[in-house]
Amino acid sequence: MKMHKILLLAVACTWAMGAAAQWQWIDKDGRKVFSDRPPPQEIPEKSILKQPGGSLPPRPAPAVAPPAADSAPGAAAAPATAATAAPKLAASAPGGGKDKELEEKKAQAEAAEAAKKKAEDEKIAKAKAENCTRARAAKAAFDAGKPITQANAQGERIFLDGPARAAEAKRVDGIVASDCAR
Repeated sequence: MKMHKILLLAVACTWAMGAAAQWQWIDKDGRKVFSDRPPPQEIPEKSILKQPGGSLPPRPAPAVAPPAADSAPGAAAAPATAATAAPKLAASAPGGGKDKELEEKKAQAEAAEAAKKKAEDEKIAKAKAENCTRARAAKAAFDAGKPITQANAQGERIFLDGPARAAEAKRVDGIVASDCAR
């Protein structure tokens, strides 16, 4: 029984030492990153908080070489390759999966917001189309000289006289101008 406890303690100590061999740094967004791999090249030395061992081992060379400075025909494609390789490196790091999930959730939220905005715009366009139809019908009635009635404050129907008819015609013309403009 005592040998079993000693073996268990040895395994626990070994496991804890393996967990302690980690890198810790502050990324460009100010978040603390923990990894078993060294930080990317763009992280300055002052942002590295902890590394395995006592000294800083040399960082690995970047996976993608920087683009050439000459203006060869393929030079325009090289920056795009370097830009797309960097996110892949970050996503392959142990902490990169969370960032990828966060980016996917952000993209889904943006897509949902865009769909909501599109639905709202369609709703407004439909309301404007209905207002335009009603306003054109009212304008046709005004232009034809038909008698126009409205309800007053007491709910009684009254016929519009000259000044009231002109004011209503002007209001209808404004609605036609704003809602029927395409």
